[in-house]
Amino acid sequence: MGKKLTNNLALKIGSVLFAGILWLLVTNINNPSTPIYFTNVPVQIINSNLITSQGKMFEVLDDTDVIDSVTLMVPRSLTDSMSSEDNIVAIADMNNLTNLNTIHIEISTRRNQNSVSSISTSNDILKLNIEDKKNISIPLTTSTSGSLPEEYIVGAVTPDQNLVRVSGPESVVSQIKTAEVNVNVTGFTSDIGTSAEIKLYDAEKNEVKKDKLTLNINSVGVKVEILATKAVPLKFSTSGVPADGFQATGVVRGSVSAVLLAGKANVLNNLSVIEIPDTELDLTGAEKNVTVTFDIEKYLPGSVDLADAEFDGKVSVTAYVEKKATRTFGIPERNIAIENVPEGYTARVTAYGGEASIRVQGLAANVNAVEASQIRAFLDISQLTESGVLDGVEAGNYDVPLSIELPETVELRENVTVRLVIEEVEESAEEE
Repeated sequence: MGKKLTNNLALKIGSVLFAGILWLLVTNINNPSTPIYFTNVPVQIINSNLITSQGKMFEVLDDTDVIDSVTLMVPRSLTDSMSSEDNIVAIADMNNLTNLNTIHIEISTRRNQNSVSSISTSNDILKLNIEDKKNISIPLTTSTSGSLPEEYIVGAVTPDQNLVRVSGPESVVSQIKTAEVNVNVTGFTSDIGTSAEIKLYDAEKNEVKKDKLTLNINSVGVKVEILATKAVPLKFSTSGVPADGFQATGVVRGSVSAVLLAGKANVLNNLSVIEIPDTELDLTGAEKNVTVTFDIEKYLPGSVDLADAEFDGKVSVTAYVEKKATRTFGIPERNIAIENVPEGYTARVTAYGGEASIRVQGLAANVNAVEASQIRAFLDISQLTESGVLDGVEAGNYDVPLSIELPETVELRENVTVRLVIEEVEESAEEE
């Protein structure tokens, strides 16, 4: 039996090999290997907690988390069952991270893995940038853009939150200097309530992209107050009396005569003037012009504000004071009227040189404008007796104060005394 098995052994082995080759030929001819192509295959990253648990973050570089093309060689009989995109799996395991921050991408199929004779890819390396994670909290600022109709301005801009928390790669987060929301106000005449996107900026006001960052909020509600404006005049007044021999001219000039105010239209419509109390400008004892500076905001109604951002509210006001001028007028005796002379008496005035010398004083312009015809000099005997200057009416000579009426713009510098001569009327002989 052994001789039969070993007889023509080479021929028998050759026959087996030939049969195997023949089987392969038949198989390949009937079910040859065929390529299947896949494009844009996403790479699944696993065990990423190995990085994040260390307080670090990673970023995929050069879009290596997507493989442009993958080619599988499979028997033609399996092409239909394996052509579905969800059949191919690309995995990058963080356990396989190299010192160069790269990971070899493993490609497999969910079905018929043993039937795949070869796999080729356009890329099998995942490239990463790994750096520390940074967290910051940054105040949220507000701004507006666009233009409002004439006579309207932007008032308070109030977000419903004033802080935003940002986390991300240290290299990106470190660039952030401001967080801002902006509201376009073009055309509005009433308050605005809206939601605005939060934008991040670096020190040069360049926007920092948020695609690598995580924000606790991406937008906030913002209220924008829209206010009407109106120019309202200021009214100044003074208190106190200047020093003896000096007089306020009545001229008061401020560094501004009106202020631009902002507020609700119904409030501004009822506001016609801002009155500054006379206590701000006290002229007591002044011998020269008096200038004071005060804050106009103290005298604004509580519901309005200054509308000009460049005006700090400080107003300088000057009240003008002049030394009084004096002018002398001579009133002839004949021009001095005597009133209420009792019956049975006559009265006349005598004055030194035949006239009463009267000195008036006031502002130079007013004094120089006075004419003699505007001065009325008189004696009222009834008034003199009532005031006790005359103790009854009897014939005699009396030195009495002269009553003077002057234009309102000037005043008598000092009282003038004249002699009043009262005589009894003599009865005629015929009457006797």
